[in-house]
Amino acid sequence: MLEKTPTRRGKSAAEASPGRVARNRMRIAWMYYVEGLTQNEIADRLGIGRVTVVRNINEAIRQREVKIWIEGDVAECLELEGQLKQAFGFKEAMVVPEPSNPALTTKAIGVAAGMYITDNLTDDMSIGVGWGATLYESLQTLAPRELENVQVISLLGGIVQARRYNPSEFAWQVARMVGADCYLLTAPAVVDSPETKETLIEKCGLRDVLRRAERLDLAILSVGTMAPDSTAFRFDFLSDEDRTSLIRLGAVGDILFNFYDREGRLVDHPLNKRVMSIPIDQLRDVPKRMIASGGNEKVDSLLGAIRLIDCNVLITNEATARELLIRKT
Repeated sequence: MLEKTPTRRGKSAAEASPGRVARNRMRIAWMYYVEGLTQNEIADRLGIGRVTVVRNINEAIRQREVKIWIEGDVAECLELEGQLKQAFGFKEAMVVPEPSNPALTTKAIGVAAGMYITDNLTDDMSIGVGWGATLYESLQTLAPRELENVQVISLLGGIVQARRYNPSEFAWQVARMVGADCYLLTAPAVVDSPETKETLIEKCGLRDVLRRAERLDLAILSVGTMAPDSTAFRFDFLSDEDRTSLIRLGAVGDILFNFYDREGRLVDHPLNKRVMSIPIDQLRDVPKRMIASGGNEKVDSLLGAIRLIDCNVLITNEATARELLIRKT
């Protein structure tokens, strides 16, 4: 039976300690995923309602106490992976099946990215991480591991106001899950002038972090678009005036708040000189340069990003992979 908190001095079972609640939740998840019991069978065995079982299973997934992995190949995806590698010269490509609901594209790619990162982590690695909704989803399948001498370095400054997709938060989460040391660019993602940027680097200890980023083994990145609902603009990180002027200069997307055109050239905009990020030229020297991103609205952004950093590992969805191949020329 599920552990219950005795009712004492008016307290109910619902006020169980957090530790006991977590143990009960994991017991239910274990019975469902490992023992293979149905939700009704679990409810009967534990003497609780089926709704309680469902709620605990969903919470276990949300808390990342349960990670779902799918093994197996999809022929169409494998064929697209081969075509992408041939067309773009990628070392590796992962194409995820097209979700029935387009709104789940970001999640599907993020799940695949987490699996890829887990498979490629080793001792003595230096990992640079970007940010964004897709990479946030990768935490679902990034399996906790205890590795030796691993460094995780945030490649972009933080967002002053706490947000779900804060670059600093993502870097810290990755480092925590793999037992790595974490190094952050402790500055806003965008500062007010190139002079402020240089002062922060030289006088506030950020030069050491940038030097560490010169020795990366793997860079984990995603791309943003110029749409108003893209992560950079949706949360007012940048102004609408910035967005309009960037588009006029031909910008199709950004990596680490560095805005570029479809040909993979940084646009000549003052914003690109005020971004607290690893220099884009430096990214091109990283042995594995991974981009995880997709969706119909991101094809031009991806084409430019692939050229900008000479990407050699791509994780995307079927429809985007097909469109990339069509529009490459």
